[in-house]
Amino acid sequence: MLEKRSFTLAGHRTSVALEAEFWAALAAAASRDGVTLAALVAGIDAARPPGRSLASALRVHALRVHALAVKGES
Repeated sequence: MLEKRSFTLAGHRTSVALEAEFWAALAAAASRDGVTLAALVAGIDAARPPGRSLASALRVHALRVHALAVKGES
């Protein structure tokens, strides 16, 4: 099931719907980095390639963080 969360990005409110597991992975990554979830999302939004949706960019980031953790490179 998708969970929707709202953020202010670049001065505009936006909502993103992701599976709970992705939100948990992103929250854990934010905690490890010492930032809020909102700050992590804003950073990912600012760095995402043109044409990639925010939801897709967040999922890709969560998968990359997970892959690094599995390799022991967190």
